[in-house]
Amino acid sequence: MAVPAFKNPVPTVDCIIELPGERLVLIRRKNPPLGWALPGGFVDEGETLHAACVREAREETGLEVDLTEQFFTYSDPARDLRRHTLSTVYIAWAEGDPKGADDAAEAKAFSLNELPKELCFDHGAILKDYLAYKKTGKRRKI
Repeated sequence: MAVPAFKNPVPTVDCIIELPGERLVLIRRKNPPLGWALPGGFVDEGETLHAACVREAREETGLEVDLTEQFFTYSDPARDLRRHTLSTVYIAWAEGDPKGADDAAEAKAFSLNELPKELCFDHGAILKDYLAYKKTGKRRKI
């Protein structure tokens, strides 16, 4: 009996890294789609979401992060044009200077009022939700 081939979404994580001085870390992607994005990536088989988030943050920014909370899971099938992904977003705290590595061409700390307008994937919407949450304490409505 043949096993049906299911096409399931791929799990990913993204990390909103807060630095002292009300700054956030973004990476400039080395691979398409090119542009600024939150640090993050694919969850490896056998890896928990939070471990994947810490690993991806370290690999792309050189920072050791402390995850403070799980923020939201974004699952719009159009969020990544390469394939359907589900991204669980964490908020984290770190200290130090980010340095781009792995598949990040650059990592940079931005003040909240100087965040790039054009971001890859749905990261602009994620940061809009995050900024509203920090201001009001209310999470995105489902």
